[in-house]
Amino acid sequence: MALYAYKKEKNSRRKKIIYKISTISILIGATLLFWALYPVISFELYSKLFINQDFSSPIPFSTIKTKLSNIENSILGINTSENENTDLTQASLWFPTVHQNKKDQNKIFIKEYYLSIPKLNITNAKVKVGGEDLSKSLIHYFPSSLPGEKGNVVIFGHSTLPQLYDTKDYKTIFTYLSSLSNNDIVKIQVRDEIYTYKVNEIFVIKPDKTSVLDKIPDESYITLITCVPPGTYWNRLVVRAKLSNSSIDY
Repeated sequence: MALYAYKKEKNSRRKKIIYKISTISILIGATLLFWALYPVISFELYSKLFINQDFSSPIPFSTIKTKLSNIENSILGINTSENENTDLTQASLWFPTVHQNKKDQNKIFIKEYYLSIPKLNITNAKVKVGGEDLSKSLIHYFPSSLPGEKGNVVIFGHSTLPQLYDTKDYKTIFTYLSSLSNNDIVKIQVRDEIYTYKVNEIFVIKPDKTSVLDKIPDESYITLITCVPPGTYWNRLVVRAKLSNSSIDY
């Protein structure tokens, strides 16, 4: 006959509360991490399958891992970016090796105009010619010609995580630019003139690939650019559209 009997003591109420709080905290943390990383990973997969890549060399896995860690840390409020002073609301930082030609800019007599992309529900978004602050408008960067003229009109627009998207917020306005496809319409209004462009090329480049800013003397193009993957500034998504027609709006 046994001399002793052991009975497992039930967890106290305090321990149960601590266990529940810990479980909930882990679930919340995992949800936030997924919320932030899913758009990045999904865009990378989508771009590899459906968007042309123009990289000088493959991105090392260690670099991607570091970048993902930086996003995770940003959720926790820890700043571990490679350049803590990088502010991608400033247009001049998007292609660091390029400096705008003020002489060309001074020849442009129009200082702002408006852009609409029906597919993205963007209507009459302000474009500032030669501007700098992407939190207040789209920016006509490196200006040497206006829409409707022969040349290459380069327009920068900010983007962020899709969960924060707002067509009225210039800090998020180009978040879904990658969803455009060939023959989608982009409309530009300069005073009373409306120019209709059709998308004919979409690709991803590194920030040192500055040829997308080059002049195009024989045709009229607009080149829309934003940072990708969403919420990062690793690469640049380029959507190029060719002038289809123009009309006077009375």
